[in-house]
Amino acid sequence: MSQLSRMAAPLARHHVARLAATLLTHSQGIRPPAPKTLPGTVRHQARTAVPTGPTGIGTSAARIAARRATSKAPDTTGGAGTGVPELYCPPAIRDDQALGQEVNDRLVDWAEEVGLYAGRLARVRATDFGRLMMLAHPDSDDPDRLLAAAKCALAEWATDDYYCDDETMGSRTDLLGSHLGPAYAALDPAHLPAGHAPAWERDLADDPVRVALRSGLRDLARYADPSQVARLRHEVAVLFVGYGQEGSWRSRGHMPTVHEYLAHRQINSFLPCIALVDVVGGYSVAASEYADPRVRRAVTRAATASTLVNDLYSMAKEDHSSGVEFNLPSVIAAEERCSPREAVERSVEIHDELVRTFEAEAAALVLTGSPQLRHFLAGVWAWLGGNREWHSGSLRYHDA
Repeated sequence: MSQLSRMAAPLARHHVARLAATLLTHSQGIRPPAPKTLPGTVRHQARTAVPTGPTGIGTSAARIAARRATSKAPDTTGGAGTGVPELYCPPAIRDDQALGQEVNDRLVDWAEEVGLYAGRLARVRATDFGRLMMLAHPDSDDPDRLLAAAKCALAEWATDDYYCDDETMGSRTDLLGSHLGPAYAALDPAHLPAGHAPAWERDLADDPVRVALRSGLRDLARYADPSQVARLRHEVAVLFVGYGQEGSWRSRGHMPTVHEYLAHRQINSFLPCIALVDVVGGYSVAASEYADPRVRRAVTRAATASTLVNDLYSMAKEDHSSGVEFNLPSVIAAEERCSPREAVERSVEIHDELVRTFEAEAAALVLTGSPQLRHFLAGVWAWLGGNREWHSGSLRYHDA
């Protein structure tokens, strides 16, 4: 289901969606909450107690068994019950509603200017991407910088809607590759011989997604240095590979395995948005430091976790699209032949494992990294909290 179609769909009535909705609105978790700031960074004031028991990649099965032994929540089909825990995720650092509204209003104006979502701008406004930028980038109160990041994000989401996921907007899996290629060329210009360049420019100008991608990157370049622009191009190229992979699944009715889906969620994720944390914050992490395998491992885990939040919130909307909808609980249920409740709980365990591992690895990296890297990792932690807060309130996932 496309981003905007999901926003307009009614809340699902089946018990799986109610389970996810209950889990995501539960306010009294059974475990200590995530700290507001990343341990070891300048924003951190006091360390938060670490829960006992095994942690790290590969230990979630042991934790879920221990939790089940203590919670003993009833497995009903009418809801989640009271034993389902809250996601392990930091809270949002700030909520400046006026700033978010300003960014959102200006983003909708820009979408109209470049031709995105013609006739559907009311849905774009209601989705409130400006609020997401305000929540996810608390170290900047500059609406221009936040708007630059919002333009890039909306253009990336529009690529998914127009080309991959929404037939009402012209998406066709058999044309996906031929659409994504020129879309990337809007970000990394194709340098054609002089006789062919005008026709290519006309092709780009005739497609609102390509216009939006080029306009968004051009605006971002006012604040980003060349290495940061190159970083975003790389992350978007990877994102487009993920779009192609999902299109292949759809075209052949393939349900991926859990490990295949999780690998996919690393490349089809919010990483292009997270990669702009330092651009919005007004500083720059060196390309060599951003590309360090240890940094890459930590940041991609955070990006995957943030996208699994999207998976869980998306479950609370009915599926009105054709074909299979992909989210982690559905994939787990298909592979493990478990109950919907167990699939949701297992998804939460995977999310929490990724967040806790990022927390531990990032806290170690801040001890040896540059001041800019420390700032960036703290910003990623804040991004996780802002992302979760936005999902909890956006009309994309909730009825008005």
